[in-house]
Parts: sequence; structure tokens; C-alpha cells
Amino acid sequence: MKPPVDELPLDAGLTFLQGVWELNHALERLSSRMERRLGVTAQQRFIVRCVGKYPGMTPGQLARILHLDPGTVSAALRRLERQELIERRRDPRDGRRVTLGLTPRGRMLDGMRGGTAEAAVVRVLESSKPSETQTTQAMLRRLATAFAEVTIREKP
Repeated sequence: MKPPVDELPLDAGLTFLQGVWELNHALERLSSRMERRLGVTAQQRFIVRCVGKYPGMTPGQLARILHLDPGTVSAALRRLERQELIERRRDPRDGRRVTLGLTPRGRMLDGMRGGTAEAAVVRVLESSKPSETQTTQAMLRRLATAFAEVTIREKP
């Protein structure tokens, strides 16, 4: 007979990682629900929100905001273009440069608030102290940096 999970204590590192995975799993589930209901994932909506906030931004700027490779962002933009949510425009001052803008459908999606990851985050932020938010953001940045610095060594 297996003991209940709450009787299987983990050390501090594993307990923290358990929370990270719980958050990741919850975000993935919400993202799936958003895709079924709104037609976009949480990440795609985040892209729409960024472009709505900064019309005329470049794909490179978006990649830096998202901390993603430009190729990954380009693939996401192609999907959003096919859904007629985002459009790429040639910069009139420099024809080599591409800027991003929302289509009318994209502006409608940008204006929605309920049932999104952002709405849940805003709800939590509104009930949190600024110091809690700052500490959490700092911890997330440090954790992302630590994950990026991990190197996998071959077995001896």
C-alpha cells in the first residue's frame, strides 16, 4: 500500500520545482481552454496583446519581449496571420524593415479581458502587495537565468 502524497515530503528544491510544474501545468490547461474558446493559446494572445500595445513593433522586438528565438516568433506570427489577427507591414521609411499591426479581428481579441491568463494574473496582482510582486518577479528572472545556465554533461 502506497502512503498518501502528503506523507511523502520533498526537500526544498524539489518542493519549489513541484510548484513550478504545478504552475506550468495550470497555464497549459488554461491555454488549451483559451484555444478552444477564443481560437488562440495563451502565448498567442500574449503576442496579440504586445502588438496591440506597441503597434509598429518589429518581430525582433517581439522576440526580445518573449525571450524567444526570432524563428520561433516568426512561426507564431505566421499562424496569427493565417487567423487574420496580425499583419506584417513594410516600414514606409525603410522597405527592408517589417513592422507588426493588428487586424480588426486582432483588435477585438486584444480588447477581450475575461477567461484569459492575463485576467487571472491581474486578479492575483490586485490582491498582492507590491513587495510580493517585485519579489516574485525577481525570483522568476533569477530562476529563468539559472535554467538557461544549466549545462547537461555526458555520463562518464
